[in-house]
Amino acid sequence: MIVYHGSNVIVQEPKIIPPNRLLDFGNGFYTTSSHEQACRWARRVNSRQKTECQIINVYELHISRAKNELLIIQFNSPSHEWLHFVTTCRSGKKIDRPYDIAIGPVANDNVYAAIQLFETGLLSEAETITRLKVEELFNQILFHTEKALEFLIHIRHEIVKDHFNE
Repeated sequence: MIVYHGSNVIVQEPKIIPPNRLLDFGNGFYTTSSHEQACRWARRVNSRQKTECQIINVYELHISRAKNELLIIQFNSPSHEWLHFVTTCRSGKKIDRPYDIAIGPVANDNVYAAIQLFETGLLSEAETITRLKVEELFNQILFHTEKALEFLIHIRHEIVKDHFNE
């Protein structure tokens, strides 16, 4: 399986680096199977860090072997379990289930707005999940442990080209 990591640097050897903010699936190395989503992430990193470089790192993930050897949490769509997993991770609380890899929808800005309404009690869980199911959701694949990173092989990198940096 091919996965992508959007960045402003080439990442041949991914590492688990503590984030500077709370993220959907917690601490780890984030990838996606969507090239488009990786481009968005590269643009966002570039914008936050005010750099001139947007890079897509391309990896081969040995998913069948990983499923046999690692603890993987997978959410195929927004659900009760996914919503509670994301809200727990984004609140900084520890997940009570061990995992090496987490796979599921990205809580982008639109999605996170709905999640915030849920957290403040303005939306019920059912209303939140219904709203999220109509959003175009990309996936994210988080490598949470060093052991999980062993299943990821860097193939190449690409420079992101768009009308802002051509």
